[in-house]
Amino acid sequence: MIPQHASALLISDIHLTPSMPLTAQRFFDFCEKDAPQAEAVFILGDLFEYWVGDDAASHSPFQHEVKQALSNLSSKVKTYYIHGNRDFLLGSAFLKKTCLTLLADPSLVEIAGNKYLLAHGDALCTADIGYQIFRGWVRKPWLQKLFLALPITWRRSIANQLRTNSHANYTRGAQASRQQNQIKTDVTKEACAAILREHSSEKLIHGHTHRPSHHRESLENQSWQRWVLSDWDLDHPDATAPRANALLIDAQGVHAIDLINS
Repeated sequence: MIPQHASALLISDIHLTPSMPLTAQRFFDFCEKDAPQAEAVFILGDLFEYWVGDDAASHSPFQHEVKQALSNLSSKVKTYYIHGNRDFLLGSAFLKKTCLTLLADPSLVEIAGNKYLLAHGDALCTADIGYQIFRGWVRKPWLQKLFLALPITWRRSIANQLRTNSHANYTRGAQASRQQNQIKTDVTKEACAAILREHSSEKLIHGHTHRPSHHRESLENQSWQRWVLSDWDLDHPDATAPRANALLIDAQGVHAIDLINS
């Protein structure tokens, strides 16, 4: 049975980390003040900047604060979570302590009488063949088990190196051809159409690409709507760039909410 709620707030790509205190504080405020106004909250992945295992978080004061905020939130409203590409190793121990309900990626839900397909979004970026190969490998249970058996310091070092490489590849790609790089790292119509057909849906909501918008799209004889959630970054050095958005779905429809100026 799919989750059914009269109203919901949806967020994604908060990328929580101690080095982004303004973003973290806005998330804590969201959990305490904004989220309880809806019947449910859906977190569509990349809640954390990276996640190298539940055991690594047990000794972190920052992670303890995050767990407390999520636990308090879950006691007020039903809170769901979908794995992202940065925190797909978030496991049962963390979910149990925070009372988050894990959803598959993608998952069909019903909000205010309408059905929406929710996803993180990285699996839809099928033009980026290299990333899809990498994604297929790191999602293998045996490889995850091997990684989680490594010392925590090793895991953090590997995660930091992957983040550095990812940023360097994006920078080189942007210098060579910003438009080509944006196409490569965005979702494709073919991938969106395929999962919507599979789940008999005409409404898709995802994050990952950091390109918030509302799209009306079609491919051949199939049409759909697609909402993209923003990333959160209140610590951006450019004062004009910081953002933190959410989607509110209720009986009046789907509304984008600016969480910085609200």
